[in-house]
Amino acid sequence: MTDSSASDATQRPASLRTLVFYFLKLGTIGFGGPAALVGYMRKDLVDEGHLIDEGTYNLSLALAQIMPGPLAAQTAIAIGYFQGGMLGATLVGLAFILPSFLMVLGLSWLYVAYGGLPWMQTLFYGIGAVVIAIIAMAAYRLARVTNKREPVLWGIFAALFLATLLSQTELAVLFLGAGLVAVLLRAWPGRTRALLLSLACGLGALLIWLMETFLLSASTASVGDNVLLQVLLFFTKAGAFVFGSGLAIVPFLQQGVVHELGWLNDRQFLDAVAVALITPGPVVITVAFIGYLVAGVAGAALAAVGIFLPVYVFTIVPAPWFRRHRDNPQLKAFVAGATAAASGAIAGAVVVLAQRAIFDVPTAIIAAVGLTLLWRFKLQEPVLVAGAGIAGLLLFRA
Repeated sequence: MTDSSASDATQRPASLRTLVFYFLKLGTIGFGGPAALVGYMRKDLVDEGHLIDEGTYNLSLALAQIMPGPLAAQTAIAIGYFQGGMLGATLVGLAFILPSFLMVLGLSWLYVAYGGLPWMQTLFYGIGAVVIAIIAMAAYRLARVTNKREPVLWGIFAALFLATLLSQTELAVLFLGAGLVAVLLRAWPGRTRALLLSLACGLGALLIWLMETFLLSASTASVGDNVLLQVLLFFTKAGAFVFGSGLAIVPFLQQGVVHELGWLNDRQFLDAVAVALITPGPVVITVAFIGYLVAGVAGAALAAVGIFLPVYVFTIVPAPWFRRHRDNPQLKAFVAGATAAASGAIAGAVVVLAQRAIFDVPTAIIAAVGLTLLWRFKLQEPVLVAGAGIAGLLLFRA
């Protein structure tokens, strides 16, 4: 639909305000990690709330997958940009990130003050299992609505599902490949443009490989004893050069903060991940916990700035081009292919994460009950997470 410019001018502030309040709410009660969060965005903003159209959501999701950085935060910022420009991107990004940052800051203070939080592990015993059900439902919804009855898109879904299952991680290069395949099979651009597009995707894949292989090995030790500067540089590098979802950043963080820099031990790092998983909002907010343990409140703030600033830049810089060409048939096909790849990767992530979160009969029962409540009774996710946490406390102690 196309409104007049005058109508747009009068409606945009209200629409942006609604969007900001939505992401403030999602950042406050949105559990389940990146796969579940982008699923909530689709359900709440497109399917039920009708706040944005399906094309804007798919464009935002595709942009988030192609650029480096955590998936959920990037998708939120992209939606904010497409709806309200740089102001929209900034306000939506802050609204989405700030609630979980403040929660993690509070938990970090308790952790340091009382020498660890063993109850986090008991909570995650139940929450980790039900999160699998939440992500599985998000993957189902995204795949069903995105792929429809398109054999090409379902083929991409299957390929990314298997690739994620076998590699145990999300492979950013394959998102480019999926988009290219969709263009070549669904919107043939002609031989010359197809060759140029293939070359561009090949160069993009090479650039991703170079960043993951060489740039991640750059040491922050050269900044000397300035711990705050080390924190800022390390997490900026993490935000700029790690591809995939927020969960994909965890192995890189462990290698850096535990093995290379020695800021945390293995137990502390696992507690940091647990804090991220039992709090709502983007999973990468775990960096605030790590930063707090290293350098207090200043360390937490700089870690958050470092991880999210590249995400913001890598979203708003290419976004105008994406918006300008959103009706281009090749771009639409590329976006469809990348979104189908996302649904396959999320479905694969369900299996990968389930192997770690469902490891005995009680966790299997919690996951099954959670999936039933979501499927049959449409139970709200925060209620489900709270119930699973209580079940975890009771069962773990038993």
